[in-house]
Amino acid sequence: MTAKRLTISGRVHGVGFRDWMVARAEALGLSGWVRNRRDGTVEALVDGDTAAVEELMRACRRGPPLAEVTAIEEDLAEPPAEPGFLRLPTA
Repeated sequence: MTAKRLTISGRVHGVGFRDWMVARAEALGLSGWVRNRRDGTVEALVDGDTAAVEELMRACRRGPPLAEVTAIEEDLAEPPAEPGFLRLPTA
């Protein structure tokens, strides 16, 4: 199992990134959350099977059709307290 905190930069607001990520994470059986940040990035906590986390990260490099991802920062993190994958309010 792997838990990572991601910060995704580029054109990632207003393109459906959060909803797209929730659907992908749920399909992969991952837990965590995703939210927009006021600085224009998307932040996520992703937890689950290491292969599934890596697959989601590869997908995030492309993002949904209108997104233009320029960078993804990743750090190891503590797993979320609750199961499921949530779309949180902007922070």
